[in-house]
Amino acid sequence: MIPLSLYVHIPWCVQKCPYCDFNSHTQKGEIPEEDYIDALLEDLDTDLGAYPSVATRPLHSIFIGGGTPSLMSPSQIARLLDGIKTRLPVSDNLEVTMEANPGTVEADKFIGYRQAGVNRISIGVQSFSADKLERLGRIHGPGEAERAAHLAHQAGLNSFNLDLMHGLPNQSEQEALSDLEKAIALKPPHLSWYQLTIEPNTQFYSKPPTLPEEDTLWDIFDRGHQLLTDAGYVQYETSAYSLPGHQCAHNLNYWRFGDYLGIGCGAHGKLTLPNGDQSRLLRTVKVKHPRGYLDPQKAYLTDSQWVKETDLAFEFFMNRFRLLEPCPKAEFVARTGLPLDHLSHPLTQALEQGLLAESETHWQVTAKGKLFLNDLLAIFLTD
Repeated sequence: MIPLSLYVHIPWCVQKCPYCDFNSHTQKGEIPEEDYIDALLEDLDTDLGAYPSVATRPLHSIFIGGGTPSLMSPSQIARLLDGIKTRLPVSDNLEVTMEANPGTVEADKFIGYRQAGVNRISIGVQSFSADKLERLGRIHGPGEAERAAHLAHQAGLNSFNLDLMHGLPNQSEQEALSDLEKAIALKPPHLSWYQLTIEPNTQFYSKPPTLPEEDTLWDIFDRGHQLLTDAGYVQYETSAYSLPGHQCAHNLNYWRFGDYLGIGCGAHGKLTLPNGDQSRLLRTVKVKHPRGYLDPQKAYLTDSQWVKETDLAFEFFMNRFRLLEPCPKAEFVARTGLPLDHLSHPLTQALEQGLLAESETHWQVTAKGKLFLNDLLAIFLTD
């Protein structure tokens, strides 16, 4: 059975960051917490009614993202999680992650979230430089970021993550590495360390900042990777590092092409559903704006598309090759429903170009393939 996860989107934040292209909306007045939790659970009921084969599958992970979910009270998060668990079976080792902004948490809140059922927190630090945080539009300062990490340690969580960016506007190599050293010193079990990219429909896209040169970016990654390795962190995904045993189960399910329900404003889902003797992959998108999502006359689903068979291989590898672990060939067959001979032509190209290696049972992206990942993925694209 393909593992099942649940993504829950909380759309509000204190202010929109200039680099953010996520579906987030600046908080105006009080958040309608109770109404939104009611809507989330109704959204989930609607999905389970529409896809009854999903309703008996156990959840392996829940991820509450945003926006800034830590604007929500622990009591409402508890009501949400209790409601989810009455509607779906859950695995014994269920991972429940919630994103938090260092400027919106305090000790009582962290403890409250843990008592509600959250056992993993992802803290959006981004930088420990006051100047860089201001440039990024963040509402917290370096001291709050450090305090949030200490609170996470004290709260008795199974794990927590620090989100940290590099390649920031006018950032030097030393500044980027200093940020990383400060993050490592806080001993998070998991670190998401990724390069700032300028995305369409953001303030940075319309008014681009000055970013570090390519050579500087490479040096930052190269030296930073060594710092993390020396500190005992293992890179398991393009921008994710963890101490042994602290990989993010939810994100692993994404990259391994697992299934996930998506509830909340603009949430995306991916479900493998029965279709005669076989199965098909369905992608879903929910109503994006909170006003529309909370409208009692609305339908939560705004779009659904069956993935074309010709796109399955590319979609599988686009996710799977983000991971550094070998990819089992049997997993491709199980997750896509396609036979291995479907890949004979593109695989030959990838192997001949040295972008991929294979054994009898697995494929492995080579060092060259990691450097030219887009070229590797393009091989699996169809016209």
